[in-house]
Formats: sequence, structure tokens, C-alpha cells
Amino acid sequence: MENHSLPKLHIAPLFCLLFLTSLVNCQLNYTFYDDSCPSLTKIVRYGVWTAIANDTRMAASLLRLHFHDCFVNGCDGSVLLDGGEKNALPNLNSARGFEIIDSIKSNLEKACPGVVSCTDVLTLAAREAVYLVRTSTLYLPSIFETGGPYWSLAFGRRDGLTTSETAANEQLPGPFEPLDNITRKFAAKGLDTKDVVVLSGGHTLGFAQCGVVKPRLFDFAGSGRPDPSLDASFLQSLQSTCPNRNESNSNLAPLDASSSKFDNVYYKLLVNSSGLLRSDQALMSDNVTGSMVVGYSKFPFLFYKDFGASMVKMAGIGVITGSNGDVRKNCRVVN
Repeated sequence: MENHSLPKLHIAPLFCLLFLTSLVNCQLNYTFYDDSCPSLTKIVRYGVWTAIANDTRMAASLLRLHFHDCFVNGCDGSVLLDGGEKNALPNLNSARGFEIIDSIKSNLEKACPGVVSCTDVLTLAAREAVYLVRTSTLYLPSIFETGGPYWSLAFGRRDGLTTSETAANEQLPGPFEPLDNITRKFAAKGLDTKDVVVLSGGHTLGFAQCGVVKPRLFDFAGSGRPDPSLDASFLQSLQSTCPNRNESNSNLAPLDASSSKFDNVYYKLLVNSSGLLRSDQALMSDNVTGSMVVGYSKFPFLFYKDFGASMVKMAGIGVITGSNGDVRKNCRVVN
């Protein structure tokens, strides 16, 4: 068995970014668990590191899970509850990582029982997932010495008591929606056009099921033909990965050419008309969002910085604090 050294948890990342934003509730703070659960970051980082070591796709899954939680009635851990949002179309048979959060929460309950909310666990796990896949070689010690993208998080979120399948179906942006619809859904959460472009960059990680992609490849807008905006060689490659047969619907297509590495290749692909999802490529159809895409395709460190800022904004959407909500013992059920 290989003996892979664990990340050095005490190392401060090179690109540590402190973002103080008005969207973070004033009851959240950066030292919330310093006394009550000082081992929080260490436990979460170890859990995420282990998960990614076993399955590199898990980084994208945890990031997506956090996004889907915050976009449905705020960041309240409702996506983690059994039923409700888990059964919504954007999550059913595609949302992953629940067992990772369960495992981390179980370890936290041993270290500091009844202290850390499931919502804060998920929020921190998403940050750690991005940080730990900054480069493509997970086990090189140098990646933990280099670090980034990394953003500081305030804590103190409480867990919600309800979950809604209907709300998830209505509020989550979809891969087939036009850019205007997606922008409106972001605006409803206090996020602007820049956040749309930046947070879409999370698609630098992970895969999409072919069932989501195939309409662009074979019957775009009911035309019986492929999406004419797709690069020809990219189209041919996708049609090989996702053949026009029902049994290919569960096949996986990478969201970018380096899908296990957090980088700016996603934006480079959009510039070259090679975005996997229709909603991604739509960013190039607008002058404002298109110019941002071009900028991030050229300046990766600008993307990393702005991604951290937008993630902080998102993590402050509709948070529950103080005596409201709960601190679940089991993330899947209310206490």
C-alpha cells in the first residue's frame, strides 16, 4: 500500500484571501468555533482530503452540493435532509457527497458534540475541496505549500428545519436555461452578473451526465441537428462520448479538459466554443459576460481571487443564526 503523506494542516496558503462582505450576517464571525471546536478545520480538511484521494470527482460534488444548498432558500443545510430537495430534478441521481458530510459530521460529534452545524460543515468542506485540488497531482506536498484558491470563512450558521423539492426545482439554475433566466435567479439571491460568470467557473471541476448534454449534440432546439455554436472537433469528441442512444444517458462527459484540476481552462474552452453545457457557452453570447470570460481565460489568478470573493457572498445567502434553526446531530434529519 502506498504511504501518502497527509497535507500539512498548519501551513497558511499563499493565496489566503480575507473577504469582509455585507452579505455575511453580522452574527457570523471568523472565530466562532475557536473555543468550542478548535479542531474543526483539521477534521473537515482530513475528511475532504480522504474523500478526494478515493475519488477525485468528489471535489466537484461537494462544491456543487454547497451551491445547491445556498440557492434554495439560503445556506441552511436543507439539501442534506432526506426527501425534499434531494428528490428535485437538479439533484435526483446526480447530487453526491452526502456520505462524506455524514462522516465528517460524525467525527465532529465525537470531538465537539452538538456544536458545529451541518451547514457550516458543508460550507467549509466546499472550500477545502477547491483548495485541495488546486493542482492535478493530489499527493505532492508542494500543492499544500503553494495553496489557493482559498478564502476565509465566517461561521455560526444554523441548520434549517425544512426542505422543499418544489423550491429546488424553481430556484436552482438549469443547464438548459437562457442566460437572462440564470442572471435573474442569481440576482434574486443578491448575486450580480460578475458572480454568475465567476461561480460558473466552478465547472472547471467535474463531469456532467450525457443525458444533459445530448440535446446539444443531436437535436438542438428541436432542429434535429447539433448546436451550430459548438466547435466541430469538440462536437465529434462529445458524440463519441455520448452516442445518440438511451443507454448513454448516464455516461459522463468532463466539464472541461482538466476536470480534476481547479484552473481557468473552463474559460479558455468557452472562448473556443467548446463549453460542455449550453448554459456555460451562453456566457459568450453577451458582451458583458463574454468580456469577463475572456479576461479570466487570460488571467488565472484574477479568477482565483474573484472566485473566493463570490463564494463568500454565496455562503452568506439567507443564513440562519443565533437561536433560530438548529444544530443537527444527524445531517439527514432534524433533531
